[in-house]
Amino acid sequence: MTLKPENTTPLFHSAQNECFGCGQANPVGLKLEFAVASHGEESFVLCDTIVSHNYEGPPGYVHGGIIATLLDEAMSKANRAGGVTAMTRQMQVEYLHPVPSGAEIRITGRVTKSEGRKHWTAAEIQNANGKTLATATGFFIAIHRPHKTP
Repeated sequence: MTLKPENTTPLFHSAQNECFGCGQANPVGLKLEFAVASHGEESFVLCDTIVSHNYEGPPGYVHGGIIATLLDEAMSKANRAGGVTAMTRQMQVEYLHPVPSGAEIRITGRVTKSEGRKHWTAAEIQNANGKTLATATGFFIAIHRPHKTP
């Protein structure tokens, strides 16, 4: 990958997390593992991964809905890295080039603006050569996590 962050810190979840994007307990999920990173003054989240052929649309390429999921997950994790649990309210995706399945990609996300419960984000997917394949912007609303009773 072309971008070499100065430092990274893994962004952990509970072992019981069943999220389709990042849940290790989801048997059919993507099992994405994000880290908080910095490069100069910029702070963001990143995930280096290979998307299985199980998530293809056209042969050899990741399905468009999965691409949107990857970008949404990166923006959500950018909020989470700032201590915010938020749900996607609006998202716009730009599919610039096909995303190959079975090949290494890097997904990054960052918060661009926050006002109270409102959070604006951006994300992108790059191939191993640093070429941007897809981008997204999102608008998220912070939520309160429900308390589980014993």
